[in-house]
Amino acid sequence: MSTRTMIVAAGLAALMAGSAVMAQAAPAALEPEESNTLTIDPPKLGWVFVDGGWDTPGTSIFDSETGKMKGMVETRRLADMAIDPAGRYYYVSETIWSKADRGTRQDMVSVYDSKTLNLLTEIPMPGRILIGSRKNNFIISDDGKTGYVYDFSPTSGVNIVDLAKRKFVAAIELPGCASLMPNPGVGFSALCSDGSLATVAIKGTKGDITHSAPFFDATNDPIFDNFAYDRKTKTTTFLTYTGQIYTAQMSATPVIAAPFSIQAAAGIRVGETKPLELNWYPGGRQPMALHRPTGHLFVLMHKGEYWSHKAPGDEVWQVDVAAKKVVKRFALKEPMGNIEVSQTDKPLLYMNGEKGEVLVLDVATGEEKHKIEKAGGGIITVPEPY
Repeated sequence: MSTRTMIVAAGLAALMAGSAVMAQAAPAALEPEESNTLTIDPPKLGWVFVDGGWDTPGTSIFDSETGKMKGMVETRRLADMAIDPAGRYYYVSETIWSKADRGTRQDMVSVYDSKTLNLLTEIPMPGRILIGSRKNNFIISDDGKTGYVYDFSPTSGVNIVDLAKRKFVAAIELPGCASLMPNPGVGFSALCSDGSLATVAIKGTKGDITHSAPFFDATNDPIFDNFAYDRKTKTTTFLTYTGQIYTAQMSATPVIAAPFSIQAAAGIRVGETKPLELNWYPGGRQPMALHRPTGHLFVLMHKGEYWSHKAPGDEVWQVDVAAKKVVKRFALKEPMGNIEVSQTDKPLLYMNGEKGEVLVLDVATGEEKHKIEKAGGGIITVPEPY
């Protein structure tokens, strides 16, 4: 027998012996796997919700005190999210197709549990406009019972959704108007292309539409559509491209106050519509944020010419709206396109830009508390007090 044959034979014998031992040994007991489901708290005033935009298919929830992520609400591209005023649900107005980007189209309001983030139900509706980075295409009534979804098929209109009974109610045509705001006890209001404010009084499946007198120039000095509504005071605050600040007291006949200039409130020349006039102007996709407990408005401002309203902000101006005065200015290390503010007693500013990082600043000190990387570059939402 050759040496090589002897080595192979010895190896086979060892293998067979090992197999025999393994066969005689009792099999190890397998422990059954157990899965668990985590939950989170209902939305808190110190949380910030950041739309991932085109990069992330969801709206991320962060605790601004720690900078840590709490969870994510699934919001597909061009979806609109709203928070239940009572904090029980997250609502998403969205559109899907049976074959990804084609096939049968389905428009719906999806309802998510705020503690588990599980999908609870879908409320079908006939349509919705497909456009991103807008906070006022989908709004919730102050009592949380009704949702209003802006649509444009084939004309401008609004879908009324009963969130309590979870069913579609009616579609109301609203020619020439968009950008919605709640109008408690009445229905809702919307900005119109003739410069007026339309108010729609809901009566069953019908809407009685009235208009205010035109109060802004929609052609030469439009209003930014990411304006702010305050549930407590039932007031909406608007900002125009030149920097005019309006407030409207919501009612069956809204009362619109005379505007004032943010530039004049800072002690500088008023913003104008003339070409080649360099000045400070508001800009960005979400250029303003309202701290409702104090009535202070935070505005992203940049140096440029009129019609540079898409330019991100190099500074943040803090405006006391009641006093019509800029009380503080923050210089930013890098330009920011979206801004929000926590509704806490000690407010925090939230901003993001093209890099998709969320900057968290202490309003009182200007201190940078957190820079959350890869948080998302879309619009920012904060909870209001229940």
